[in-house]
Amino acid sequence: MNMHLAAADMAERSRDIVREHKHLEGPLLPILHAIQAEFGYVPEDVKPVIAGELNLSRAEVHGVVTFYHEFRDHPAGRHVLKLCRAEACQSMGSDRVADRVRQLLGIDFHQTTLDGAVTLEPVYCLGLCACAPAAMLDGEVYGRVDDHCLSEIVGEIGR
Repeated sequence: MNMHLAAADMAERSRDIVREHKHLEGPLLPILHAIQAEFGYVPEDVKPVIAGELNLSRAEVHGVVTFYHEFRDHPAGRHVLKLCRAEACQSMGSDRVADRVRQLLGIDFHQTTLDGAVTLEPVYCLGLCACAPAAMLDGEVYGRVDDHCLSEIVGEIGR
């Protein structure tokens, strides 16, 4: 993940990524995933590059980026904590979990702590409905999240 490139270098790297994926059927999503893997987010400045290379409007690219919750428009923290907000998790207390996490971290959804340690993101299903409420920290999933589990998760962030 390279978040410190100059705008011209970022545009050129984005063109390379588009060319690597352009041959795929429906290449926009794989391109956006590759861009985010490269830069840590989908920079506003690369949307016109992607649009131009794929013969799409900038609005079409922007619409896809904003439709899918997985894509970020700014760099994430060193750790990403995702809390499931889907119905099964809500019915098992995810609102209480979310309130507690926001209190512990001092941030809201789509925000990053001031020290850049953690970004808090909502997700709308982690596939652990039978173990609700669910969370994910840096790709590791946790089920039946409660106050004790939250302490462990937040402790992991501090390491």
